[in-house]
Amino acid sequence: MVQGLLLSIVAGSLVGLQNIFNSKVNERAGTWTTTALVLGLGFLASLAFGLLFEGNQLFAMQNMKTWYWFSGMIGVGVVVCLVQGIKLLGPTYAISIALSSQLGFALLWDSLGWLGLEQIPFTFKQLIGVLVIVGGIVLFKFGGSFKNGAAHN
Repeated sequence: MVQGLLLSIVAGSLVGLQNIFNSKVNERAGTWTTTALVLGLGFLASLAFGLLFEGNQLFAMQNMKTWYWFSGMIGVGVVVCLVQGIKLLGPTYAISIALSSQLGFALLWDSLGWLGLEQIPFTFKQLIGVLVIVGGIVLFKFGGSFKNGAAHN
């Protein structure tokens, strides 16, 4: 469990760092160039590390369902949407919303057992947890405005 927690913390910090880098590349190169660069370099790094650590087993994909292959195309949507979100909202606000959305949809998919996931019973504690996080984002964004009596940008 501790290893899972540590890896999740590292993943979160890397996602935040990658999004900042992506937004800086986007300022100079545009959204589609940024997306191609990010995913292209990611492919090369994954291929190199995969070959290094797994060898020929990297290409062993028995019982792979066809729809699993769409993950890479979903990655294009992730990069494009986050780069544009950061451009429009700033990194902290955009990433907070993206992570809250990710958590909410993960709760939905787990609860319904969609996409081949084991169905996990929905509880109101889980919903309250997601709503607390969303409330934190609202406070973060509008906290100073509420103090002044008006919620505005």
